[in-house]
Amino acid sequence: MDFTLLIAIIALALVFDYINGFHDAANSIATIVATKVLTPFQAVLWAAVFNFTAYFISKYWIGEFKIGNTIAKSVHEDFITLEVILAGLIAAILWNLATWKLGIPSSSSHTLLGGFLGAAIAHAGGLTRAMEVINPAVFIIFAFIFLAPLLGMVMAYFITIAILWICRRSNPSKADRWFKRLQLVSSALFSLGHGGNDAQKVMGIIGAAVICYKVNAEDVRYVSADSADRFQLFISDPVWWWVPLASFVVIGLGTLSGGWKIVKTMGTKITKVTPLEGVSAETAGAATLYLTEAMGIPVSTTHTITGSIIGVGVTKRISAVRWGVTINLLWAWILTIPVSALLAGLLYYVVKAF
Repeated sequence: MDFTLLIAIIALALVFDYINGFHDAANSIATIVATKVLTPFQAVLWAAVFNFTAYFISKYWIGEFKIGNTIAKSVHEDFITLEVILAGLIAAILWNLATWKLGIPSSSSHTLLGGFLGAAIAHAGGLTRAMEVINPAVFIIFAFIFLAPLLGMVMAYFITIAILWICRRSNPSKADRWFKRLQLVSSALFSLGHGGNDAQKVMGIIGAAVICYKVNAEDVRYVSADSADRFQLFISDPVWWWVPLASFVVIGLGTLSGGWKIVKTMGTKITKVTPLEGVSAETAGAATLYLTEAMGIPVSTTHTITGSIIGVGVTKRISAVRWGVTINLLWAWILTIPVSALLAGLLYYVVKAF
């Protein structure tokens, strides 16, 4: 029974990974489509290729999967069961599909985290034991709900100002052509960050499930290993070599499918974006993702690029940003974790009933 449940969780995790790809495709391609540098199909193909390329950077250049490790340890091991992970995944998938249908660029990362935490809290007996369930490191992730878009916004603002000053005597038409070419580079950099950040979150969930299964099965290697080392044991286990590769492949396939409603929101509804501003936003977003990945902090690529787009809009004038749309997005960000957690908590009781 446990093995069947483990297989179901892995399958659902990859389904979530695929949905994450097409839900968050807009993060990588919204500005490059809005500025007409690439057609929508060319843009998703470009982003998908670099989503997958991030696998080789994470594995062979960085040499580890820090974000996956962080997600796997976001809940104390005493409160992780296969039923908890299953309920959390189902909740995350449902919320992602709902926000995609409505064209709301919510965070797939926070959806997954909220689902995982909500199901674990339900398993522990309710909110009164929430502080026992949550690993203290999660509060850093909560802080970056606000810090990641703020960091992206500030960097995008100053990058745009610097570019405008450097190019102040350039021929506008010639400069525009150059920035359209540079947008290919900046979009690729952001797609690398998106793949490296988001694919690892699914690895973390699968890793938590495998570790839970192995400990329950009294596998000597996992039982005797320190809890801090178990994720690394999972990653280096020859049996599970395919999990990191599959996570990156599937998110790339999801990106290739695109999420056009969200592309429209990100690319045109927040502020009008030029190729120069697209370069600034994507470069700032990519820099934020690389920094947080190096720190092992899973952040929302959606929040990050939205903050960056706002940053370039503010350089023109405050009113260039459509703040009504932005406030609606902010509400979606705030609600994602608690709604996902509540849904997962309810689903946990349904799962346990069967």
